[in-house]
Amino acid sequence: MPAVFMSTYRYFHGNHTGCGAFGLRNLLEYIMIRLKAVLLLIATIAFLASPFWAQSFRGYDPQNFPVQITDPAIQPAGWAFSIWGVIYLWLLGHAVMSTFKRSDAPDWDAPRWGMICSLGLGASWLQVAMVAPVLATVQIWLMAGFALWALSKTGQAKPTKHARFALLSGPIGLYAGWVTAATGVATGVVLIGYGIGSETAVSLTMLCVIAAVALTVTARMNPPVTYPIGVIWALIGVIAANWGRDLIMLPAAIFALALLALVLRPFLPRSTV
Repeated sequence: MPAVFMSTYRYFHGNHTGCGAFGLRNLLEYIMIRLKAVLLLIATIAFLASPFWAQSFRGYDPQNFPVQITDPAIQPAGWAFSIWGVIYLWLLGHAVMSTFKRSDAPDWDAPRWGMICSLGLGASWLQVAMVAPVLATVQIWLMAGFALWALSKTGQAKPTKHARFALLSGPIGLYAGWVTAATGVATGVVLIGYGIGSETAVSLTMLCVIAAVALTVTARMNPPVTYPIGVIWALIGVIAANWGRDLIMLPAAIFALALLALVLRPFLPRSTV
């Protein structure tokens, strides 16, 4: 018997024995769960394909701003963006597993709406960013919000820990972490580009915002380690881009170390005094 029929049989006959309106409600719930799994796969593929339609993108174009600064201090070094290769592949693995192996699993279903919304918005972000930086910045704030919502839902899952991390919470955490940092970077570039504060003042402010969000999420949400790693990687990129500029480099390093300490805290020996 095909897998889809087997899962349908288990869903209704293994968990429910009612009929009539109750059975119809279960059927609609099941269809919606499967539909969300398919939508997640579609949104993920569209998100992964987006760079092919925006191959000339190299960050916000300085020509789109009244104040033209080629390399804003808040922007990480170019090599830091290579993390997208890992994020893309891991998100694809998550979507494939979610659709074909865990389509009706409640723990895999929980973060789907957040990821569908975030990746759906992300599918057009590069194209928007090339022509409308302000709109793209609003868009990436929404992407980050939906990603954090999805991340919060992974805490509802209680499967095997290794399986959960490998293709459920792990990729969502890395994506949410990097997008958290990218949101602060995008906002900082726009503020600098429109002359709303000096480059140094805006960069320091946005570093504080990134750190505040990341530290709060890490401390209160208990996300997978990939979330702070995504933010730390971005901060390392900022440090590298501002090497020698202590006013930017040192705060970025302090925030990165604070996040790292928060991650390592459960593994540190505790005093018995």
